Amino acid sequence: MSAVLCLSYSPNGYRIVTGSRDETIRIWDAESGAVVGEPLTGHNRAVLSIAYSPDGQRIISGSHNSTIRIWDAGTGAAVGKPLEGHTSSVLSVAYSPDGQCIISGSDNHTIRIWDARTGAAVGKPLKWHTSPVQSVTYSPDGRRIISRSYNCTIQIWDAETGAAVGHPLKGHAHHVLSVAYSPDRQRIISGSDDSTIRMWDAEAGAVIGSPLRGHTGPVWSIAYSPDRQCIISGSVDDTIRIWDAETGAAVGNPLEGHTSSVLSVAYSPDGHRIISGSYDRTIRIWDAETGAVVGNPLKGRTGPVWSVAYSPDGHCIISGSNDSTIRIWDAGTGAAVGKPLKRHTHPVQSVIYSPDGQRIISRSYDRTIQVWDAETGAAVGHPLKGHAHHMLSVAYSPDGQRIISGSDDSTIRIWDAETGAAVSNPLNGHTGPVRSVVYSPHRQRIISGSDDSTIRIWDANTGAAVGKPLKGHTRAVWCYVLGNLL
Repeated sequence: MSAVLCLSYSPNGYRIVTGSRDETIRIWDAESGAVVGEPLTGHNRAVLSIAYSPDGQRIISGSHNSTIRIWDAGTGAAVGKPLEGHTSSVLSVAYSPDGQCIISGSDNHTIRIWDARTGAAVGKPLKWHTSPVQSVTYSPDGRRIISRSYNCTIQIWDAETGAAVGHPLKGHAHHVLSVAYSPDRQRIISGSDDSTIRMWDAEAGAVIGSPLRGHTGPVWSIAYSPDRQCIISGSVDDTIRIWDAETGAAVGNPLEGHTSSVLSVAYSPDGHRIISGSYDRTIRIWDAETGAVVGNPLKGRTGPVWSVAYSPDGHCIISGSNDSTIRIWDAGTGAAVGKPLKRHTHPVQSVIYSPDGQRIISRSYDRTIQVWDAETGAAVGHPLKGHAHHMLSVAYSPDGQRIISGSDDSTIRIWDAETGAAVSNPLNGHTGPVRSVVYSPHRQRIISGSDDSTIRIWDANTGAAVGKPLKGHTRAVWCYVLGNLL
């Protein structure tokens, strides 16, 4: 058995294709889980990347042996000779939306474009990155190629000419700690360990203006105002800063009041208020227009505040803390609403409202998820608890009625998102930690990948296994890509 390194669905969702460290590719029936045909052999090193053509007629694979191969998706037969040109591992492959071209990113820092019909290289290698190219993809209209590299840069290319469009999205001197899109998705902002924030044109990839400088410590949290006019940032330097989203200029003075790192920041839905959670165990509310503190700090936490959020109507604030509790606050007065929500036994990593604002969901280091009534603060049902070890993956069903979780205990659980009750018994079958779980778009199937080297398909309504495990590779299934399954 060998590790599954890549996986993709066919465009119609009827087939799954996987690439493995064992140098083979396998095709599976997504409904039954049965292997379709024999393994596709031809690579003599691990298969690192794989993708279907838009019409589902072809499969492309990139390998550690520096080659790309094209396969007939119906018969599994190799189509033509290997595409040779890269001088190192092929880490990513993709088709253009019209299926006419193939792009590949390599460990040798280059990208290549290929004629999908003949396999011939189109033009010279695209050179700009200075480290391995981790991923390549086309824009939906096929006019641009976007590549991402290990050196933390993103480059946009003209798909027709191969010319770089603008400069690489590169500028931070250290790790990028936080990123966010503008509400209109025209811009990207990033906060870094280098104490700066950068703005980028999401279409062209060009840096907009100079770095936003002012913080004297790593930028942990950033967010756009709902109207996209301002950016807020929270930093290890204990301050929050407001920036003009158009010019990048600082707006007013830093918001000072916290006595330790600012771990989370958020705007109210109407954009009039800012909330911040800090390592100093307090939450503060700020006037977004003036930067003035609104009222006194929200105190009551006995540990750092890791997560803060507004309710969709802006009337309440929730916070999750290292003290293992969740608190609800009146956003207008800052007064605590009721008592702390206690159920978790370890730090609360994240809190969020449901879209309709009726529920709060929290996830904790104690291996549980808890659903709460946002109006009363009462726990809805019991904690989503049943896994014997840490939860490694969680996901909602598309309609929000179910939650699924995969665990280090080798099981999958289905939960009623309304009551928190377990739906059926644990899904048993895997013999290793379940690293990934996901629902099919129409909620009919659940797919899971495990360290036991298998992929399993489950009936989402009954929890019954659908067919046999997808076996054939020899190590852990680390990742997969979901298409339109059922």
